[in-house]
Amino acid sequence: LSEGISGEGLNILLASRPDAGAGDDVKEKVKSRLLGILNEKYGITEEDFASAELEIVPAGPARELGLDASMILGYGHDDRICAYAGLRGLIDLDGTPEYTAGVLLCDKEEIGSVGATGMDSTFFENSVAELMALAEGGYDGLALRRCLERSRMLSADVNVLHDPNYPDVSSPNNAARINHGVAIAKYTGSRGKGGSSDASAEFMAEIRRIFDAAGVAWQMAELGKVDQGGGGTIAMFLARYGMDVVDCGVGVLSMHAPWEVASKLDTYMTYKAYRAFLADAR
Repeated sequence: LSEGISGEGLNILLASRPDAGAGDDVKEKVKSRLLGILNEKYGITEEDFASAELEIVPAGPARELGLDASMILGYGHDDRICAYAGLRGLIDLDGTPEYTAGVLLCDKEEIGSVGATGMDSTFFENSVAELMALAEGGYDGLALRRCLERSRMLSADVNVLHDPNYPDVSSPNNAARINHGVAIAKYTGSRGKGGSSDASAEFMAEIRRIFDAAGVAWQMAELGKVDQGGGGTIAMFLARYGMDVVDCGVGVLSMHAPWEVASKLDTYMTYKAYRAFLADAR
């Protein structure tokens, strides 16, 4: 589906009742009442919309799905579900790991990781440089490059599950399956791996070792058919430093729909995978 609803068609309903106290000179009485509510609740004026950053999301919390309550229905599993699993994996580490462990949460991934807060910026590199400046020995450009190159990363992003309602968008022999564990994507990209980050065989073997030792159920998966759809993640932006990177996350149904579906088992295994990776001392 190349075009469903245009950006200009994403209008929302906020109010319908007119402002009974507005005078005859007020032409848009519904708007007047709405602005009054926003000002009363949040202190927002009409002019504030010029500099506001608003996220409009489906109403209601995530909920259990299925007669067996084995799935989670919610908006924004891509990528809130992996962000939460990664943060919990870091918080739940036993003690201090031998190697520095961190979870980096960044935005703008869906539009190319652009901007000052996207992964294509120098924020991460600058942050590591600041940490080195505070450490014994201070900042050194070559040491920074070596530090980044010798780091390892899981690009924590969701993968697409094989959907029997839309079987043509994925390869049944290579797509992730629900309740089969965390999905590992060696490469991403589209139209023959274009714009891809391709993890090395050696790093893939390391990931297998870590996950197997921790009792993590995992599966290998493509992000859609290799010569058709697919997509990109932040992996390629970190791979430019020479570090080992691989995509790893929860498989979801109805990706990018207002409500997405994920398995509880796959979500838990993703948490276990992230925690094991962060705790690993090579």
